[in-house]
Amino acid sequence: MTELNKIALQILSNGKGILAADESTATMTKRFDSVNVSSNENNRLLFRETLFSSSSMKKSIGGVILYDETIRQKTSTGKTIPELINSSGSLTGIKVDTGAKILAGSKEEKVTEGLDGLRERLKDYYNLGARFTKWRGVFSITNKYPSNLSISTNAHALARYAALVQEAGMVPIIEPEVLMDGDHSSRDCLHKTSIIIRKCYEELELNNVSLEGTILKPNMILPGVNSLEKISNEEIAELTLECLRNNVPSSVPGIAFLSGGQTEIEATANLNEINIRNNTDFIMTYSYGRALQQSALKFWSQDVNNINGTQEIFDHRAKMCTLAAQGKWSESLENKK
Repeated sequence: MTELNKIALQILSNGKGILAADESTATMTKRFDSVNVSSNENNRLLFRETLFSSSSMKKSIGGVILYDETIRQKTSTGKTIPELINSSGSLTGIKVDTGAKILAGSKEEKVTEGLDGLRERLKDYYNLGARFTKWRGVFSITNKYPSNLSISTNAHALARYAALVQEAGMVPIIEPEVLMDGDHSSRDCLHKTSIIIRKCYEELELNNVSLEGTILKPNMILPGVNSLEKISNEEIAELTLECLRNNVPSSVPGIAFLSGGQTEIEATANLNEINIRNNTDFIMTYSYGRALQQSALKFWSQDVNNINGTQEIFDHRAKMCTLAAQGKWSESLENKK
């Protein structure tokens, strides 16, 4: 077992998942605006420190993805944020892409940027305490898209990123996200997601990336938000497993799903059904942002000094997600706080 494989398994094993707390300052401002809280550096730190010092960090969270601002901050006790995260047995991760920009040659699509200077930034993040990273490629489904150009360009960028991350001694999360926006069917999503994931692994192989030292962060197979299709949790699970069985190499240790616009309960229920039916060797867990934080954020916004109450809300959500990562969740458990 390689050191990178050990890191990946430490993050994903025993039902643990990943807290995606890597929202940019602009995205965090939108979240805070939605609950009428001022988005200043102190408030952003206070909310994140509240989550990172909760009891579920030891029980449920194997890794936390941070934003550049956060990984450099110190807590109220003087610890750095990575020190706080690591003290619970969780590992520190960092978002290293610089965002999705208009793709030249296909201006209705996007390409993720951030490769320039990445090698030097990775050394800095490693010294700050990061042991895994994230890079997100984003794809839309329409009659025309995703184009071959978008698929190839983003897959190539993901592979170059992953190679540099492993060179720096960290585990890369590979995140090719097919958005829920649109009216496409679940079968359309299955078809397009399969093509994208397959291309990503072709590029990863070309770039000599060791797959056992990576984590895949894909979307679940879902119809578009404007689709009239009605689909059950069981059907979502079956389609998602079909996609992953057919397109993800067996050497990948684990898959941590993004929530992608699902509600907290939807993301939990679908993950649970996937694990009930999981007939692969892959660990299937979560890497959720809003689907872990939203209820806690709403509660916290009523009184930003109510640390214990906010942590109780977050701990419950994390516990539910970890049960789902083991196929042990049920809706009845949601009311047993």
